[in-house]
This record gives sequence, structure tokens and C-alpha cells, in this order.
Amino acid sequence: MRTLVIYYSLEGNTKLIAETIAKETTADILELKTKKEYPTGGLKKYLWGGKSVLFNQKPELMEIDVDLKEYDRIFIGTPIWVGTYAPPFNTFIENYNIENKKIGLFACHGGGGAKKFYNKLKSKLPNNDYIGEIDFLEPIKKDTEESLIKIREWVNKLQ
Repeated sequence: MRTLVIYYSLEGNTKLIAETIAKETTADILELKTKKEYPTGGLKKYLWGGKSVLFNQKPELMEIDVDLKEYDRIFIGTPIWVGTYAPPFNTFIENYNIENKKIGLFACHGGGGAKKFYNKLKSKLPNNDYIGEIDFLEPIKKDTEESLIKIREWVNKLQ
């Protein structure tokens, strides 16, 4: 079974989890990168991110070279912004068809919104078999080692 980890990370939290999943599952990894960078600090970060979500923006992504047909299982990870996934996934979902896959969802956040995120992403990607969901509260800032143990245990249950 070929596995792919697709993620977007603004501050490195989701990247940490994505790289751990990829290592544990010997998966290929795809980081979504926007052509225009989002602010990473202060009030600008929240205003820019919130506006992007509320207006359902589709930021232009750097070139992606992946054939999703090659993968049976996909892990999708994102920070949670305003209760949903980060806008780069709007662009990705619009441009790539993800169907008939086993999908694991993971998210990083500063205080909640995971359930809404899971439901919204599942509605955008129907016709898939969702195998698990997990979220983390700022794993770089809070309990990094505990978060790494948690993700390894979760992934191993799904194998």
C-alpha cells in the first residue's frame, strides 16, 4: 500500500506531525506551499488567515508534481483556521481529485475547532474511506515529545 502525506504548515506545527507520519509509514510527503507567503506573527497573521477563510480564498500554490492515482492511503494535515482547514487546501481540492482512498486527517491548532474541520473536509472529499482523525494543540510549543508519542501510536493503530 503506497502512502502519501499532504500538508500545509504555517509555523511548523503541522510539518512536525506530517514528517513523523511519513517516517512511521515510509510515506511520500507533499508540502503545499503558496506562492505568496502568509504573515506568521502578530495580528496580521490572524487577520490575513481569517480573511482568507471567510472569503474562501484559493491562494496560488507552488508547482505540485504528484499523481494521486499512485496512492492507496493519504494523510491530510493542516492548521485549523477559524474552525476549518487552511485555504491552500481550497486550491488543492479544486485542482486534484481525491476519491476511493483511505484517508487519515490530522490538524494542529491553538485551541479547538477540530470537529468542524473534520466535517468540512469530509464534505469536500466524499467517496473516500476515513480511517482516523487526530489533532494537536501547538505541538512545537506544548508537549512536543508527548505529541510525537501520540502521533506514532495513532499511526501504528492504523497500519
